[in-house]
Amino acid sequence: MARVVILGITGEEGLWVVDLDAGTAAPLTNSADASLQPIVNLRAAGATVTKGVNVAVTVKSADSAYSGHFDG
Repeated sequence: MARVVILGITGEEGLWVVDLDAGTAAPLTNSADASLQPIVNLRAAGATVTKGVNVAVTVKSADSAYSGHFDG
């Protein structure tokens, strides 16, 4: 199973590549190719695109997540 996620945060431009096995997150700096461009376009129009993820929640800090608290 893939353990790399492309992530975008509401209100922020750009996307991130998160590699869970390596424990890294980095901005996606190359331009979107033909397969990713439709997602970029949908996001710009305000859509939320989810595939292969069953939980995604923003939190104020890592400490909040480790404490079991999240903004609901």
